[in-house]
Amino acid sequence: MSGKFIRYSVITPTRGNRPRALALAIASVAVAAFAAFDEGDFPVEMLVGFDGTSPVLPDGMPPGAAGTPGGPGFVRAFGLPHGGNYGNAVRRALIKAARGERFLFLDDDNALTPEAFRVYEAHPDADLVVARIDTSRAFDVSFLPRDDGTDPIRPANVDPLCLCVARELLVTRCGGWGTEGRYESDYRNILRYARRARRMETDAAVVGVYDAGAHLDPGARNPRQERRSCEVGGPD
Repeated sequence: MSGKFIRYSVITPTRGNRPRALALAIASVAVAAFAAFDEGDFPVEMLVGFDGTSPVLPDGMPPGAAGTPGGPGFVRAFGLPHGGNYGNAVRRALIKAARGERFLFLDDDNALTPEAFRVYEAHPDADLVVARIDTSRAFDVSFLPRDDGTDPIRPANVDPLCLCVARELLVTRCGGWGTEGRYESDYRNILRYARRARRMETDAAVVGVYDAGAHLDPGARNPRQERRSCEVGGPD
């Protein structure tokens, strides 16, 4: 992909223990890219950072995702030192390696909707776009941010999956992804981007699905996902 124009860099940390969910996340990026751009020439890269494990991409990815004899794919895999800290160190490292003009954050158990890139393309002048995500698989609220007419940037109302951030805002004005705050670092980073954005725009369209692949690798669920599975009908 050397020398190719990249408009979007999708940042994905993983511990390598959710191969089926990761394959779904990768496939969702491909579907969204094909929906928004010319086939075979979409300006998207996906950076997958393996936290302390070998960078082995899963089976079941879309054809060409990791490369074909005719050319490189859109997924770049990185084996990184174990950083722990809720994937913060991995996100920080991947941002430094990324080449895109705009950044999306997609955890390995989430997914983009087919409309995601088309939604963001409708906001070409915004350096921060906040769109909605489907959270019905994870929480009692169906969508975030809530459609209540208030500021979307507040705790428990916004997630990195909601964001599209311009490079100049993310890297130059905000220094990438801050690692302070452990679990709370998601909101701290989002708040920093919102405060320093020159033009933040919101969109009611749904661009992501939270916990889309949480059921695919039962042995790798986090405690919240385990509790949610029991609440909605027991283990798979």
